[in-house]
Amino acid sequence: MTSALNNRFTAVPFTKVRVDDAFWAPRMAVNRERTIPHQYRMCLETGRIGAYALDWRPGMEPAPHVFWDSDVAKWIEAAAYSLATHPDPALDALLDATIARIASAQQPDGYLNPHFTVVEPDKRWTNLRDLHELYCAGHLIEAAAAHFQATGKRALLDVMRRYADYIERVFGTGPGQMRGYCGHEEIELALVKLARATGEARYLALAQYFVDERGRQPYYFDAEAQARGENPATSYMGRYEYCQAHLPVREQREVVGHAVRAMYLYAAMADLAGETGDAALLAACEALWADLTLKKLYLTGGIGPSRHNEGFTGHYDLPNETAYAETCAAIGLVFWAHRMLQLDCDGRYADVMERALYNGALSGVSLDGTTFFYENPLASTGARHRQDWFGCACCPPNVARLLASLGGYIYGEREDALAVHLYVQSRVETGLAALRVETRYPWDGAVRITVDPRAARFTLRLRVPGWCREYRLAVNGAPLEAPVERGYLCLARDWAAGDTVTLELAMPVERLEAHPTVQADVGRVALQRGPLVYCLEAVDHEVDVRHIVLPEDAALTPRFDQALLGGVTVLEGRAAALDETAWAGTLYRPVQDPVCRPTPLRAIPYYAWDNREPGAMTVWVRR
Repeated sequence: MTSALNNRFTAVPFTKVRVDDAFWAPRMAVNRERTIPHQYRMCLETGRIGAYALDWRPGMEPAPHVFWDSDVAKWIEAAAYSLATHPDPALDALLDATIARIASAQQPDGYLNPHFTVVEPDKRWTNLRDLHELYCAGHLIEAAAAHFQATGKRALLDVMRRYADYIERVFGTGPGQMRGYCGHEEIELALVKLARATGEARYLALAQYFVDERGRQPYYFDAEAQARGENPATSYMGRYEYCQAHLPVREQREVVGHAVRAMYLYAAMADLAGETGDAALLAACEALWADLTLKKLYLTGGIGPSRHNEGFTGHYDLPNETAYAETCAAIGLVFWAHRMLQLDCDGRYADVMERALYNGALSGVSLDGTTFFYENPLASTGARHRQDWFGCACCPPNVARLLASLGGYIYGEREDALAVHLYVQSRVETGLAALRVETRYPWDGAVRITVDPRAARFTLRLRVPGWCREYRLAVNGAPLEAPVERGYLCLARDWAAGDTVTLELAMPVERLEAHPTVQADVGRVALQRGPLVYCLEAVDHEVDVRHIVLPEDAALTPRFDQALLGGVTVLEGRAAALDETAWAGTLYRPVQDPVCRPTPLRAIPYYAWDNREPGAMTVWVRR
């Protein structure tokens, strides 16, 4: 076991955290009051919930789809998280009724999937590569664990234990078992959650099996394709890189294929590394992390530039207007980063988690909580808009469950230390201390923490964000220098009730440039302040935002505007705009100095774009 695993932290559960800030708390309220009810209506109206009646007959439309279970499951998970922090008898009853519907569809052997029960009953487990059976099972297992932990009720947990027990009988290396694994990873991390919820180590062993079996040769997917009468060499998009099955996971060093699948797999790998002390799994995770964050990560925390495979291409291929950057992929990155963060409390993981949370994931939902982005481009001509639902509706409930459980990403603890990963105004109760964190973050870098210790001595670890160049620390008003360990200030001391820690994080406007190999961003800069990436929208400018040029010496001033977009800090200044009239009557001309004219510039946080009048948008601005 490596030293990193010996330093393992545990996330403080969101049920022990009360978020009451001006940034996340209103979004969580919208999620609770509008998003979760809206998504239930969508699941009901589209037939997803009715499918559990198993009354579909040939010719009826729509037929229960292979991935419908996952949408319902993520809604249950979001609703359960919401119920845990904000009791609601009506929502509680609705969950009970929905779970009863699901339970009624379980087969005598434990199997549970409406599509393969009534639409294609002869195809159960015949196409693990493409048809999402184990993926859906995984999301239902996550929902069961969440509902049990939120309410103490066992109805869904017992249903999903029966299903997991059935899956354990079907899959494995024993006589008569299938040596298969899912084309869309998810069940692996779900089984870890089930093991933790039930205390049953065999579920952890089953998760280990699915992770270990992936990528082994001869490829299981080849055998099952041949059994279906298909030629596996010609019937699979992108071959096995698409689902990260091209190599055994411990040999993988490059992030490839479908972005969401990759993130769910890596999250499970990190979980198992922590649970079992598997140094080889950890080494693979660290190598994959380096490949992603140094060569394939959008500034917004988005990942996966290609619509073709909903995922990765080559190094430094980060186009803006055609960026796919699926909302689920950014959320999956949050999951993976959070799990890596628990292994050794290294700030580089928290930095990426924060970047994705505040930008690439949060942009996936409108400010009113009822429309959603599947794709999150970094530039738009004005034709990209959020929708109220999708045929493939994985992203809306994924955002909902993330927001409902946000408190669980803020703090971490171990026997001798309490870590603050994210600066969110909140209260938390742990075995070491109760903390009260007060801050206007992300609009302001001032943080005040009041400590009420439960243990006489422990280390309070405060993250210094990677974007922060200067900071000031004080305890009870006295300036203090503290050692920094992997991006965290470490305050090891005997604590007294009422001790206060203040941390001032300098938060200037920064201009960022991309690696020169990122062709889309050559000659351009992006604006960032604190954890927030900014963009320009047409509604704020009289000129085409794609023609705006930002001079090197242009001053940019942050100003909080309470009346705009729910209250945001905008960046304002003077820029220049290319004069199109100088090109009248020509498409090409000999090189000459461009004609520019002064223009005001106003940038808003990227997460808030497309909440006003439609128009062009860009993150990267001409230098």
